[in-house]
Formats: sequence, C-alpha cells, structure tokens
Amino acid sequence: REMPHVYGVSYFSSKGPTGDGRMKPDVVAPGEKILSAATGKLLMDRAEGKQCEYVEDSGTSMAAPHVSGVIAAFLSVRREFIGEPERVKQIFLGAATDLKRERSFQGAGLIDLMRAIQSV
Repeated sequence: REMPHVYGVSYFSSKGPTGDGRMKPDVVAPGEKILSAATGKLLMDRAEGKQCEYVEDSGTSMAAPHVSGVIAAFLSVRREFIGEPERVKQIFLGAATDLKRERSFQGAGLIDLMRAIQSV
C-alpha cells in the first residue's frame, strides 16, 4: 500500500449526483479496511477478556474523519484560511489526485494534504 491511489474507489462507495442534482462526492479518502478505535457496543462485545480496543471497519465513518483530519492539519499550518470554508474547499478540490474515474464516482479525486499546502 505504498501508493494508495492505485487501489481506487471502493465498489460500495456512493455515486453522484445527489437527488437534487448536486455533483458528489467532492473528494474521496481512504475508507476501506481502516483500523480504528472500537467504541460503544462494538467495544463492549469484543472486550470480554480480550485486547480489542481497535477494529477494522469500512465506509463513510472511516473516510469522513480522514478528511476532517486533513483539513485540521491544513488549517494548523495555513491559519489564514480559518473561517474560510469555501476557499478551503476550493483548495482541496484543486489539489486532489485524479484517480481517472468518472467525476460522479471520484469527485475531484483523492484528497491530498501536501499538494493543498503547497498550492497556496
């Protein structure tokens, strides 16, 4: 997994456009077979005398925190964009790595923190 964009978009990912015609997704992020902290019932079910603080999961619940973390990291370096959500969105749309898929399947592409930082 040295080149995550080689793996492409997961087969179960939602495609755009939305019901009201907006093109989605905006960008894509890793969201398949992600190792994450177990919480709630999942943690309780697995905690019966075993080491199970982590769980592998897939979906938006894994990809969305990745995007949030990338944006938080960006804003920690480029503080002048705090409070400018549309500008931040445009920066990330322009900096995404094109995965050569349909726009309705990949959006602008794979979110790319370093390219976003370097672009401004």
